[in-house]
Amino acid sequence: MAAPPLARVLDGVRLHVVTGKGGVGKTTVASALGLALARQGRRVLLVEVENRQGISQTFGVPPLGTDEVRLVQDPSGGELWGLSVEAKAALLEYLQTFYKLGRAGGALERMGVVDFATTIAPGVRDVLLTGKVYEAVGRTTGGKRGQGAHAWDAVVLDAPPTGRVGRFLGVNEQVAGLARMGPIHQQAESITRMLRSRRSLVHVVTLLEEMPVQETADAVAELSAAGFGLGAVVVNQVREPLLPDALIARLAQDPAGLEEQVRADLAAVGVRSGARTVGGLLAEAADHAARVALEHELGGEVRGLGLPTVTLPALTTGTDDGGVGVLADELHEQGVG
Repeated sequence: MAAPPLARVLDGVRLHVVTGKGGVGKTTVASALGLALARQGRRVLLVEVENRQGISQTFGVPPLGTDEVRLVQDPSGGELWGLSVEAKAALLEYLQTFYKLGRAGGALERMGVVDFATTIAPGVRDVLLTGKVYEAVGRTTGGKRGQGAHAWDAVVLDAPPTGRVGRFLGVNEQVAGLARMGPIHQQAESITRMLRSRRSLVHVVTLLEEMPVQETADAVAELSAAGFGLGAVVVNQVREPLLPDALIARLAQDPAGLEEQVRADLAAVGVRSGARTVGGLLAEAADHAARVALEHELGGEVRGLGLPTVTLPALTTGTDDGGVGVLADELHEQGVG
């Protein structure tokens, strides 16, 4: 079944959750997605929850704290802001919002209760982190929640990796089942509804390597079964083949003839064409051909997931020198905007 167009899938989405196996460039892709949306004149909040300061490193700014910081002011009028959600601060904010503890919250922190709740109690940390994201998505400019315009046109969440994202997104459903009434139950249900609504999608970042592709397939199956909406599979760090298709084909079909051609080409430019040199070049070409064939096969597996597929190029200089902007342009050209 052909995947639907990405632009149609993203229509009306306000929360973009970005996940992926560790090392695939998840934070870079989340940053590029946030920038691509901001370049369309939108006010976008980019949120991280793993306390790795990946956003600040990507944009070359000081470490983010618990207050939103503007990262980019785009000529279109759009803005990209960054926030690093920290569980302890989120808990104190929660206690003040629902229980009006005020200075009593500070006393709990001094007693060690806050540290216990955010590091020891199972699931509490993820509840607090998702709760802060929920607050950002629903925040409005009016005096009360729901009054006025949305404060953020879109929120992009740099979420935990694929091995943990299902538990992270589903924790509030478990909490709602445990706390059957009261503000905790009500907020947990509200967060779950938001994460499973049409305005929230999960995008999975992968590389054309066996383990990331397998984890991507597993994550897609898990998240779909749990009722979370799926957006795009982003294939990151795609490299153009070094050899043309015709030459790769000759490696398998006419290796003797290709060897003679390599010798002749080397001699034509004044390079010694000994057995070691020619053999080494052909061996490297064969390895490259095998890599291209594997990537082609893995690309087919990714497309077989039935989701829109976005491909992003490998950046020779990483995210330096405007690399995130290059990726943002690629995302826009492929339907983000």
